[in-house]
Amino acid sequence: MPLLSIARFLTALLSLAILVVASYLLWSWREGDLVRDADGLLRHVREDWRLWTAIGLFAWSFLGRSLVPLALARRDQRPTSPERGRGQIIPSPTGSSLYVETHGPIGAPLVILTHGWGMDSTFWRYARQDLADRFRVILWDLPGLGASKAGSRDAISLEAFAIDLATVLEAAGRQPAVLVGHSIGGMTIQTLIRDNPQIQSRLAGLVLLNTTYTNPLKTMIFHSLLHALQRPVLEPTMKLTILLHPLAWLLKWQSYLSGSAHLAQRIGYGKFVTRSQLEHTTLLTTRNSPAVLARGDLAMFGWDATGALAKLRTPALVVGGDRDIVTKLEANRAIANESDMAELRVVEGVNHMGPMERADVYNQLIAEFALRVQPTASPGLSSPPQRAVDPDHGRSGGPQDPRLAL
Repeated sequence: MPLLSIARFLTALLSLAILVVASYLLWSWREGDLVRDADGLLRHVREDWRLWTAIGLFAWSFLGRSLVPLALARRDQRPTSPERGRGQIIPSPTGSSLYVETHGPIGAPLVILTHGWGMDSTFWRYARQDLADRFRVILWDLPGLGASKAGSRDAISLEAFAIDLATVLEAAGRQPAVLVGHSIGGMTIQTLIRDNPQIQSRLAGLVLLNTTYTNPLKTMIFHSLLHALQRPVLEPTMKLTILLHPLAWLLKWQSYLSGSAHLAQRIGYGKFVTRSQLEHTTLLTTRNSPAVLARGDLAMFGWDATGALAKLRTPALVVGGDRDIVTKLEANRAIANESDMAELRVVEGVNHMGPMERADVYNQLIAEFALRVQPTASPGLSSPPQRAVDPDHGRSGGPQDPRLAL
């Protein structure tokens, strides 16, 4: 989302400034000063505080990531990491190559999860663990992120993402699916419904998590200021990032090592975030291409799906966090109010990364909704099929769907 991209850019500049100061102090210590002593002789004097301060700043610039999460997040009770299961690549009509994973038993209710911008499908590690004993869970990487490849620059748009999602849905077979999307994932689902309303016949329900219905700059904190800065400042900065993306990537990695990237990522979390969660999502935003992320942010600036759910014929669950500063709760409420088929649930104490920091609550809401809109699956809640995913490694261990054999 643009707000987190802006925060990441600013903290990267801070990290670079610290590195520059450290370099200057080391240079000035090496050069020293010429001082005339009491005998009138010139002596070369070095101030050792410059050396030690430079060493400390250099250490912080490259080792800070091991310390910053300790101060910013809670101790882990359930660690997470960006580990993958077994997946496959499927082609999309947009020209993109989509990485897709399937977990869970064949014949179980189908749930397709679409992650937010800057992330990849490993964002759903908790959901994969919590849902794959009762559901057929499909995860995929948006084009240009994770292991998916964008076919062209035009493939980085909400309209193209909607086509990609329809491709994943088609590859999953004819079974009705519940589409779950976080942030830009929810925007992608709304775009799909807007542009292809007949696809609702293939759906059992929609779950929209911490998302918006229009340009995110209009529904986040400081929206008036940020929207005013969109054309004169933000768009040129993102276009420059695309042009100089190798340098931008180097800067991103340096800010990750210093821990400043973790500081930026922290503003998207509420009070429940743990250290491994913060490290997980910060690493994802670091290793994804800054050029792709900038193109995605630019695409969001021109996007609008107001009223997309006005003629919704499919049940929908909208979930928002009461502390979300990236897609404010008012945006989630506006989406839910568009349709009589939609309901709003508010999770207290969580920010934009709610599906990560309160995965227990979000995954329970997803499970209850999916079972409610697919009533034939209800007995599975009390008597789940054999677990098909290793909760520690996420490796698929069950039989595979022949249409999407991962």
